[in-house]
Amino acid sequence: MNEQIRVNKVRVIGAEGDQLGIMNIRDAQDAADELGLDLVEISPNAEPPVCKILDHGKHKYEQQKKAAEARKKQKVIDVKEVKIRPTIGEHDYQVKLRNARRFLGEGNKVKVTLRFRGREMAHIDLGMEVMNRFKVDLSDIGKVEFGPKMEGRQAMILIGPETAK
Repeated sequence: MNEQIRVNKVRVIGAEGDQLGIMNIRDAQDAADELGLDLVEISPNAEPPVCKILDHGKHKYEQQKKAAEARKKQKVIDVKEVKIRPTIGEHDYQVKLRNARRFLGEGNKVKVTLRFRGREMAHIDLGMEVMNRFKVDLSDIGKVEFGPKMEGRQAMILIGPETAK
């Protein structure tokens, strides 16, 4: 910017976007000073480098606004967890299923965790039936990313939202 530009000749773009041509760096800085604006190097790798006459403070402010707008439009995907048991009752199952559907509808991933306690470890097949039922019931709105997978005393499935077709 301004005196920090170390080349002799530059291609200059005016304040309104019009081409002023290739100039000596001193002439380009004088033209910017005459308008009360800054000479900013836009493309340093071009031959000759491209500089633009503009208000640097205003330009920086507009770039910050664009970056903030882009951050605002981003969608953050969370992983929501639904915990179930192998001996879950029908009503409790439906409540957990409804919550999982809501999470997937909001665009989040759902981690379904089934925890075995005590002697339930002897009947892992009952727990896997519940997990597979959960997986089938959510297959219309989400897709299984991994699982069911046993880790110690618990089994897990990760279900992501169905992508738009």
